[in-house]
Amino acid sequence: MPTLPVNGVSLAYDDVGLREARHAIVLLHGFSSNRNENWRRVGWLGAFERRRMRAIALDLRGHGESDKPHEVAAYALDLLAADVIGVLDALSLPTVALMGYSMGARLALATALARPERFECLILGGVGERLFDAPPVGNPMAAAMEADSIDEISEPLLRSFRLFADEQGEDRRALGAFARARTGNVIGPDVLHSLRMPTLVVAGARDQLAGDVDGLACQIPGARGVTLPGCDHFSAIAHALFKAAVFDFLDESMI
Repeated sequence: MPTLPVNGVSLAYDDVGLREARHAIVLLHGFSSNRNENWRRVGWLGAFERRRMRAIALDLRGHGESDKPHEVAAYALDLLAADVIGVLDALSLPTVALMGYSMGARLALATALARPERFECLILGGVGERLFDAPPVGNPMAAAMEADSIDEISEPLLRSFRLFADEQGEDRRALGAFARARTGNVIGPDVLHSLRMPTLVVAGARDQLAGDVDGLACQIPGARGVTLPGCDHFSAIAHALFKAAVFDFLDESMI
């Protein structure tokens, strides 16, 4: 398992495909997931390899095989974005495509806003207009991660995230801290007009967490929105139509 020391933490990653490839893409997974579950198991890393494109998939801090601080301050959005840039620097990658899913899409957007010159294009999966919603009162996601038993969680979506975290063997104390940091990690639509790289926004038609993709895409100059029929937040990541939309977009954007 390769790791990189970045900003005081050790980040685990996979680096597949040709090192001499003309283009590379960095992949950022969703909350309570990891690089293996989000990108390897469902075929994304293999798909990039077959297209002779270099792909780097990270375990974000607090997830997978990366370090897992338990302090809320360790998960500020600017620190998470600095981790992504630190990985690019460590791997001597001046520019890449950046793709994130769900929480990883939120991070991809924040990183592109902070350092737009490092990214050739941007792919935001599992997000839409609800990206702009304020965090719910009381932080129920953090409470779900910190609950002693899953039986204490009544809301089905929160139970799904908690069950998934348990199945992956994630550190729920770290995930609780990560979720609590989101209170200060809100991105407003007013800042998105500054983005100039080609951008794709993709989510399932039944994804209640994401909301309408066009409600987000219309805030980013020239961005394209794609809705995947029949998919919810959890099924879209593995869908063939998602891969088709991404590779069509990359073919157009990275000449």
